[in-house]
Amino acid sequence: MTRAFNFSAGPATLPESVLRQAQAEMLEWNGAGASIVEMSHRGPEFMAVAAQAEADLRTLIGIPDDYAVLFLAGGATTQQALLALNFAAPGQTCDYVVTGHWGKTAIKQVGHYVTPHVAASSEANGFHDIPVRSSWQLSPDAAFVHITANETIHGVEFRDTPDVGDVPLFADFSSSIASEPIDVSRYGLIYAGAQKNLGPVGVSVVIVRRDLLERAGQPRADIFDYRSHVARDSMLNTPPTWNWYLAGLMFQWMLAQGGVEEFARRNATKAALVYDAIDASGGFYRNEVVPAVRSRMNIPFFLPDDTLNARFVSESKAAGLLALKGHKAVGGIRASLYNAMPVEGAQALVAFMRDFQQRNG
Repeated sequence: MTRAFNFSAGPATLPESVLRQAQAEMLEWNGAGASIVEMSHRGPEFMAVAAQAEADLRTLIGIPDDYAVLFLAGGATTQQALLALNFAAPGQTCDYVVTGHWGKTAIKQVGHYVTPHVAASSEANGFHDIPVRSSWQLSPDAAFVHITANETIHGVEFRDTPDVGDVPLFADFSSSIASEPIDVSRYGLIYAGAQKNLGPVGVSVVIVRRDLLERAGQPRADIFDYRSHVARDSMLNTPPTWNWYLAGLMFQWMLAQGGVEEFARRNATKAALVYDAIDASGGFYRNEVVPAVRSRMNIPFFLPDDTLNARFVSESKAAGLLALKGHKAVGGIRASLYNAMPVEGAQALVAFMRDFQQRNG
């Protein structure tokens, strides 16, 4: 079997060694006589897996003790809806800085509970940049300020943590978590769907400063209350145990590879390879994002003629480069370079891009 280089934006590529370990442990985990997917989530075996996964994630990205960590079913969009329910009083403002598709989606999820305030947006310029901090119209009494750390579709990334004063900063880190060091203490809450850098689809990670959990929030069912999940170690109901277990294997793999410092180095190398190929193409390939905020994780680019898109995708797939079709919201081509994508994958993509241009330029 020969595995291709998978540039999917999510569910995304996983390391072969992690997949092989999961394969080897699928029928029987750790001599327990049963698969991990068959064990009770409240049994000692899975409880140990869950505890180790949290400890490894804390070590990996440097989560302080005064932050709770949750592993919850579903994706980041579910968490977007829960933010207002848990942390905003009825009628309280929530500020949003919108830098792409997922920032707009986040606003849609809270409109049922509060009136969100768009403090800044780059939609007018096609989401090609991040509004300068001095232009943000923040509300002094906001429940929180929300940003999308990396826009998976538009390829825009915050390269620095913005200062928003005393209002807690909430961030969707779904497509860039663990890709480089971050100061968790600068955020009130971080959430991320696992299916980019942390593991398989179906589980999300929420990292929340414990004092924020004292807020009353809005009337809500117990299952939508972060406090209840914290009190039950993310096992208020049956969690997606297989997904949690696989995420734990990913954390161990990333730590063994050198942690976020090493992945920051690799990710910078991969992104530079692809952006350099785009910028050196004489306009055959085009990335429209302002260079200072170009994403390292997701690189959208465009060909000189849209009729070439299908040929590029088809021929790249035949060359062992998968899932390069751009998102339907923007079109074109997109290469996702998450932690599990090796530098060799970026090199193979660049070689194909140059060959394709030579044949079609």
